[in-house]
Amino acid sequence: MRAAYIERLGPPESIVYGELPPPVAGPDDVVVRVSATAVNHVDTFVRSGRYPTAMEFPFVIGRDLVGTVVESRSPEFSPGDRVWCNSLGHEGRQGAASELAAVPVDRLYHLPDGASPTQTVAVVHPAAAAYLAAFTHGNLRPGETALIAGAAGNLGSALVALITRAGGTVIATAHPDDHDYCRLLGAAHTIDYREANVVDKVRDIVASGVDLSIDTSGRNDMVAAVEMLAIGGRIVIVAGTGSRSELLTGALYLKDGSIHGFVISRASSARLRDAATAINRHLLDGALRPRSIDLLPLSAAAEAHRRIETERLHGTRLVLEI
Repeated sequence: MRAAYIERLGPPESIVYGELPPPVAGPDDVVVRVSATAVNHVDTFVRSGRYPTAMEFPFVIGRDLVGTVVESRSPEFSPGDRVWCNSLGHEGRQGAASELAAVPVDRLYHLPDGASPTQTVAVVHPAAAAYLAAFTHGNLRPGETALIAGAAGNLGSALVALITRAGGTVIATAHPDDHDYCRLLGAAHTIDYREANVVDKVRDIVASGVDLSIDTSGRNDMVAAVEMLAIGGRIVIVAGTGSRSELLTGALYLKDGSIHGFVISRASSARLRDAATAINRHLLDGALRPRSIDLLPLSAAAEAHRRIETERLHGTRLVLEI
């Protein structure tokens, strides 16, 4: 089968496009013929070694796929079923960037009838991260207010869409050019992230503070985040592997607040399935959709990784067709 893979950790140029033996399915695996795979920032972290994880070389890259079942021992899936997955390519699992992939049955989900395979594969990773950050770790409830920094990006836009449709109110920070887009997604208020008085602007909108704060940009200004929190508010850290920030622990303590770090690569299969159930509900109603997609052939996997690392893609998702 054709695949994009690496034989060692390294830069994008270490990615090989060539032939590999087809996967050998274990007793709990479903073999899927892959039609498309998305390229994520975390894929570059795994490929380079920035995110250490178990892998066996040659290692097929990629995390997300849409495709069609060709072999299954599970009563849940039959040959011909259209499916998706967003948790391959780490913790010893081979990746998705190949013609065939062996997917553990507990990490595979049916693609709803009428859902676009290309649009689905572009959104399932940020959408799952958004769901788990907001509801599993952020414990957001209907009627609460969330501050989403970097709201126009892939993760930010998924957060805005999911939170508003769950009955929450979103204050979005983004570049002014993106404010209309954030409001289209459902944000009730927008703020220019470059302004020096963001804290005051948030307080003008909700005097009691926000119940949930998520900074998708990775800046993670904890002093400002704590200042904007409501009593019992939560901060969920979802990005910023190299960020450093002061933390006024006394202010957090007096607000009965909490800070939770979350990385989707450590999410259990049970939690990922909870997220997948929510994602499937919104794939057809237009709530979850990529801002734009750039389609590339599988042979351009190295180019896609270079672009992820060097370009400001501004919400454009890179999808490899197979």
